[in-house]
Amino acid sequence: MTPKILIHGSGHKAASWKETISSMACSKNILCPDLSSILDGKEASYENLYSAFVKYCSQIDGQIHLCGLSLGGILALNYALDFPQKVKTLVLIGTPHKVPKAAFCLQNVIFRFFPKSMFETMAFDKKDTFALGNSMKSLDFSGRINHIACPTLILCGEKDKANRKSADYLSQNIKHAELNIIENTGHVVNEESPKALAKILDEYYRKNP
Repeated sequence: MTPKILIHGSGHKAASWKETISSMACSKNILCPDLSSILDGKEASYENLYSAFVKYCSQIDGQIHLCGLSLGGILALNYALDFPQKVKTLVLIGTPHKVPKAAFCLQNVIFRFFPKSMFETMAFDKKDTFALGNSMKSLDFSGRINHIACPTLILCGEKDKANRKSADYLSQNIKHAELNIIENTGHVVNEESPKALAKILDEYYRKNP
């Protein structure tokens, strides 16, 4: 059975997938890497994180199903572009195809007022969250999106206004991509609507085993 790798976003940890996985019928052979752990003590930058993710995936024999949310979606998208022969299917949830600089700067301003304790439930601590964010400001996959050839599912919460345009863009520019907007749901689909997400993933992986 082809391994499924579920990748969390920067605001959460690997455990954010727990309820989704428990609701899936096809819950075998699922891996949920913890992004801060795979960095293995290296400086929190996108370059280092992506390199660590590439290494993580390279240790798995054969093809893989990639499913990522937000930052996890960016990593999955990047990997699918760089290693097309390795990726059997791609699922992108609330994933920007390029980093929205204005929104990102506003988020950083807000984060600066958060106490360190607020970052305990997030993937990285306060210092590393800023370091990683600053290293991602110029990310833009617009010119490469149409190179993706594997079956691709684009998911976005109905209330995730920040990523809806990107979801439309990805679905229109990736060959044979499917778009599914999940009702009454915001950005963190795996925690806000885990059962609905589980049902969608089960159906998708049955069609693309």
